[in-house]
Amino acid sequence: MPELPEVEIVRQSLTKNIKGKKINKILVRNRNLRFKLKPSFEEKLKNKIITNIDRFSKYLIIELENKSYCIVHLGMSGTIHIIKNKKKSLFTNTSFYNSPKLPKKHNHIEFIFDDMKLIYNDPRRFGFFQLMRNIDELNKKFDNFGPEPFSKKFNLEYLKSYFKKKKKDIKSFLLDQKFVSGIGNIYASEILFLSKIHPQSSAKNLNTTHCQKIIKNSKKILISAIKKGGSTIKDFKNILGDTGKFQKEFKVYGRDKKNCKRLSCSGIISKITQANRSTFYCKKCQK
Repeated sequence: MPELPEVEIVRQSLTKNIKGKKINKILVRNRNLRFKLKPSFEEKLKNKIITNIDRFSKYLIIELENKSYCIVHLGMSGTIHIIKNKKKSLFTNTSFYNSPKLPKKHNHIEFIFDDMKLIYNDPRRFGFFQLMRNIDELNKKFDNFGPEPFSKKFNLEYLKSYFKKKKKDIKSFLLDQKFVSGIGNIYASEILFLSKIHPQSSAKNLNTTHCQKIIKNSKKILISAIKKGGSTIKDFKNILGDTGKFQKEFKVYGRDKKNCKRLSCSGIISKITQANRSTFYCKKCQK
């Protein structure tokens, strides 16, 4: 599943390609995504100008000229492809997941502009599009989400208050969108390694130093991943001809039974399962 850095890469690509453009037409080939598209979906988007592309957590937010919004979540396998009328390109995918080229199957939605079209492809159909009539509806959508790691609200006071008397392990907290928005499985393992914190540590037992490291390293890891184009799990280029390079920076994720990369450590990376997700860590330097 695309995590915050990968979704941010898609946002940047969409901003370069479709911001300021008018949606001439919407074609829906399959309404049965995670949430079934309403019959009015096409009409509410047709002839609207896209004024901005924003992101919150793992959600893309397309702002329209009438101050309504279209939220997009890519789910497990959703990708967005840009097809330009005059410029043929081998690489159409705005992200680094699944095929770099437009697949022949599972192209469910098309946004048609004067000089290009945007196509949403999703084999597993866990992604979705939702229309919000105004900013109040948009804000309500995210009422139960925690702050992003980049937010000033994600601070020491917030963490210590949230963790108080809670037995749940810290890895599970980092994946809990009610606690912090946007961190996924790959980056949670990397954050805890950089912080020298064991992923099974109870949140209530974390001290001030631990909390400060989590705050600092959550920002550091995600910013680095965004700068490096996210993590390419399958090796190919996106629409801009770029490849995600952060996977080359992985210290623990996917490195089961390999040597710890910390210079002062002679440990071996271990793999365990937490909440049905794989966790990678070093037994020796993560206490």
